[in-house]
Amino acid sequence: MSIENATETGIWDFLFTELADKRTNDWFLIKSPLPLCAIMLCYLYFVLSWGPRIMRDRKPFRLEKILIVYNALQVAVSVWLVYEYCAIWRHCNWRCQPVDYSTSYKFYREARVGYVYFLAKISELLDTVFFVLRKNERQITFLHVYHHTVMPVISYGALKYYPGGHGMFIGWINSFVHIVMYCYYLLSSFGPKMQKYLWWKKYITNLQMIQFGIVFLHQTQLLYNDCDFPRWSAAFTLPNAVFFYFLFNNFYQQSYSNRKNKNDKLKTEEQHSSTIMDKYENNNEKCQQNSNDTAIVLYNKKVS
Repeated sequence: MSIENATETGIWDFLFTELADKRTNDWFLIKSPLPLCAIMLCYLYFVLSWGPRIMRDRKPFRLEKILIVYNALQVAVSVWLVYEYCAIWRHCNWRCQPVDYSTSYKFYREARVGYVYFLAKISELLDTVFFVLRKNERQITFLHVYHHTVMPVISYGALKYYPGGHGMFIGWINSFVHIVMYCYYLLSSFGPKMQKYLWWKKYITNLQMIQFGIVFLHQTQLLYNDCDFPRWSAAFTLPNAVFFYFLFNNFYQQSYSNRKNKNDKLKTEEQHSSTIMDKYENNNEKCQQNSNDTAIVLYNKKVS
């Protein structure tokens, strides 16, 4: 029994201490994966089971002011992240950027940005919590839950094992997309009066698909460029980029393309029905006119 325990302890230490980057491993929520696992399990349990059950017989919460503050903060954090990533990437190699293993200011700036990005991914779990509390069940899709579950895990792994380097590009482009996305959410938080200004919603999905295409192309460079950045990371980023692209594309087709086709079909059917009714009314008018003419002729014959 003691040997088994020692073996298990050795594997645990090897995976989460020896392989980890010593400079970030002691940071809050980074040293052990258990806190993050607990957060993610609580999140999934709430949004998929407990939350819908407790809201079943309750009226949806009105969270307008909370959502305005929350979305404004998300925009502010995303703007700061993009600014920091831009400042860092001015001195980086776009084709393959190695991890800085020094203790320089440059490294800690990269690691700090990655850490804030990781915390932002955790805070974004509130998106789904708000959907549950507002009883917006149709927005709690597989795409939404999968995206919000995977991103904190990926950013945790990046920060724990290879902070900075080539992987920063994902955080950069994702933060830019989130500026646009949370600006939309912020405006929509002000209620129906803003709906006429939110015609560009579908273009956010287009932007997200473009994002995953760019990420895929950027990450494939690891397969043929050697710059001291772990190539095995592509085994996670590339399949996820492809998977996310198809999920968002499917969402786009269902939400916009199919809806447009359905509306066009309804419009065609309405036009067809209108044409039939016009013909029917014209025929009725002709029949009525013929009946009147016949009656007049018969009357004239009778009089004469």
